[in-house]
Amino acid sequence: MFSRILVNRWVHLIMLFALLIGAVYYSGSNARWRSDMRHVVFDELNRQYPRVPNSEENKVVIVNVDDDSLYRLGQWPWPRTKIAELIKALNEMGAKAVVFDGVLAEDDRTSPQLIAKVLEGHPGFQGRFDNIESLPNNDEILAKTIKEADNFVAAFTWGSYAQGQKHGKPRIKQRLLAKKAEKTAFLSSVPRFNSTANFLPVLENASRGNGSFMALPDYDGVLRRAGLIFTDGKKLYPSLSLEAVRVGEGKPWSSMIIAPADNDKGGVKALDTSYRIKFKDYNIPVESNGLLYVYYRVFDEGGDDYVSAYKIITPDFRNEVEPLIKDKIVMIGASAEGLKDLRSTAIEAFQPGVEIHANVVEQILQGEYLLRPDITIGAEAMFIFFAGTLMIILAPFVSVSALLVLCVSLMMAALAGSMRAYTQYNLLLDPFYPSLSVFAIFIVSVLLTYLRVEYERRQVRSAFGLYISPDFMQELTKNPDKLRLGGEIRDLTVLFSDIRSFTTISEGLTPRALIQLMNDFLTPMSDVVMQNRGTIDKYMGDAMMAFWNAPLDDAQHARNACNAALQMQKALEKVNDAIKEKALKEGKEPLLLSAGIGINTGPCAVGNMGSKQRFAYSALGDTVNLASRLEGQTKNYGVEVLIGEQTWKSVPDMATLEADLIKVKGKDNAERIFVLLGGEEIAGQAAFQELKQLHEKMINAYREKRFDQALALIAECRQNSDYNLTQLYDVYEERIKELLSQDLDDNWDGVYVATSK
Repeated sequence: MFSRILVNRWVHLIMLFALLIGAVYYSGSNARWRSDMRHVVFDELNRQYPRVPNSEENKVVIVNVDDDSLYRLGQWPWPRTKIAELIKALNEMGAKAVVFDGVLAEDDRTSPQLIAKVLEGHPGFQGRFDNIESLPNNDEILAKTIKEADNFVAAFTWGSYAQGQKHGKPRIKQRLLAKKAEKTAFLSSVPRFNSTANFLPVLENASRGNGSFMALPDYDGVLRRAGLIFTDGKKLYPSLSLEAVRVGEGKPWSSMIIAPADNDKGGVKALDTSYRIKFKDYNIPVESNGLLYVYYRVFDEGGDDYVSAYKIITPDFRNEVEPLIKDKIVMIGASAEGLKDLRSTAIEAFQPGVEIHANVVEQILQGEYLLRPDITIGAEAMFIFFAGTLMIILAPFVSVSALLVLCVSLMMAALAGSMRAYTQYNLLLDPFYPSLSVFAIFIVSVLLTYLRVEYERRQVRSAFGLYISPDFMQELTKNPDKLRLGGEIRDLTVLFSDIRSFTTISEGLTPRALIQLMNDFLTPMSDVVMQNRGTIDKYMGDAMMAFWNAPLDDAQHARNACNAALQMQKALEKVNDAIKEKALKEGKEPLLLSAGIGINTGPCAVGNMGSKQRFAYSALGDTVNLASRLEGQTKNYGVEVLIGEQTWKSVPDMATLEADLIKVKGKDNAERIFVLLGGEEIAGQAAFQELKQLHEKMINAYREKRFDQALALIAECRQNSDYNLTQLYDVYEERIKELLSQDLDDNWDGVYVATSK
């Protein structure tokens, strides 16, 4: 019966036209799967047809702080006097603008005044350099150089609240003018910041320009568009690239005006986006959110695109590099190991961040823009409609092979049209989705014509071989329906374990020895987790993630995780004993392992995650992230196991001490964290109870700003501690000494803000 209905010609046509209408409807969608299709095509077009500078005058030169420069001029950060030399030399060579891709937000620690403070009280310093504080300040020297150059562009970027309070909002060097309607629209749509990291005020004030280099990658981490306009909710701020062009090309200093796009000039290139930024002879098309598609080219680090910084400062190279600098906008960036800021872009997986700014500047100078106006979306929809209608009308009258030829021809036409639009007019036309729509109509038509009416059902039983815990495997044998994508929210206890100094250890081992070492470590650790009813989520090199209370219920999940952590430390002792014995036989120095463990309890999303082709039973959520951060903090406090507050509340009878009230990286709220020292047997010992009372008094004194009393209590804690807490107390001593030199306000709450993971 079902087959007879489908062979009916009218039903056939209705289903195909329904598919066609759906394809047209979704042609302009911004859903992630649609964006993925566009990104694949647009990225490949940019790779195949990168932007080519149309003249030497329109090229940007990157002055590179590379490894050779660090070798010749000293480690980074350089004294501001050295940067002043660099800026002065660039201006003497005729640079139109000097742009700094970074933020000099702190005072130069090599200034004579700061050196004097560091050496104050040192026996060898007394009376020998009495006039050192009268010497010029390095930052003032740099500020004077910047002001005299009159073409330096400073930068600002995302910053913490504290930085925003310290330096204030960035200073606008040239207002972005707009009518009230346009300004209101941009204030609500362009990227917004609450606080920023800025140049020192003395440097910022001396600069001719000041722009943002805040990165705005797409959800997949790729930078395809750059923001030219930013806001704090009240004012509009330019990007670093926009300021570079204004300073380099805008003399006399002209206003930048934001206005609706003027399409009255005619021609394909007039079909730009919603708005334009206008100044001097430049008309820069931007979208309603202030973003601009970056038209990338590859910069040759070994060619004329880059100049090593040391060559600018060293007179011997002046004749060589001056022609490269003269009449160019110069951007100062870094490629030295440890300094380079790598970003994923449309043409390269790892591209220096300074090249992104340089690409934006160059395309503005050239007037070459990648455009995706509304007309392109309409053109894609019209192609789908007419090509799909042609396929549907011809399907009943031509053979499958002829219909296939037509389908392929239409797909090739879409691809050819997209390439021509890109190469001739810089228009971004997506051939992927229209071709896919046409092909889908062909497939459905063939299936209906030959009564291939049922879609093949994909069984997730092909997932055999995925790594799951034995408990979960038993659960699946009882309920196979659980082997599908999806999950639930439930309370879990999550554990992260990681070998400390693993990079150093691995450097001295062969690949075979390194693999053996990892197996020797992970095998007993995994056994301990499973013996305590845990589920191993994944291995990440030398790290392991596990969780409790899924897939099977575990009312004691926090306790079982804590017991596992304590047993893992004992198991590690046996691993190290084996390492010692093996090293002794081989006559080598043993490379002993130590591990940090972070544990946290709370709600998580847990279930089968991934794709239908391959997935894993895993957990996600803020609870997982905090557990990972706690593991990272163990090395800072010199302890083996840190647990979150919810875990601590679940194991009140175990031996724990409060470690800190900390705001970990990536979180806005402070978290109480605790050191796990042992189980109930340790907690019941008189020595531990005495230490716990002293430690709690110390923590309270510290948070109540009774620092002298806290220091005295730390000394007592040290005397009463047999639990290897030396580094923890060192941290508090150093922190208190620093706080004693500060003028703390009444709102100080003792929260420590971690700057590393």
